[in-house]
Amino acid sequence: MKVKYSPESIEDLQRVVEFIENKNAYAARRAAIDIQEGVQKLKDFPLIGLPVPKASDPEKIRDIYISQFTVRYLVTSEVIYILRVWHGKENEKNL
Repeated sequence: MKVKYSPESIEDLQRVVEFIENKNAYAARRAAIDIQEGVQKLKDFPLIGLPVPKASDPEKIRDIYISQFTVRYLVTSEVIYILRVWHGKENEKNL
C-alpha cells in the first residue's frame, strides 16, 4: 500500500511541529519522527486505527493515535490517504 498526504495534513504537520519547536526543538523533531513512524505502520496494518463513527463510511475513515496526536486517514484498495493530523489538546472541530 502507498501512503499519500492531503495538503491539509501537510499543513497540520507543519503547524504542530512549529508550535512544539518554539518550546523545544528536540521534542518537535521527536514528534515528527513518531508521527511518521506511526503512519508507516499503516502500510502493513491499514485497519489498525479506530473507525470514525460520524464519518459517512466509518470502515474507510479511521483514526490512529500516535503519542499525543490523532491522525485521520482514508483507506482505499491501493492507497492510504492521510487526511488530517492534530494534537490531543486541539479541538478537531477547529481544523
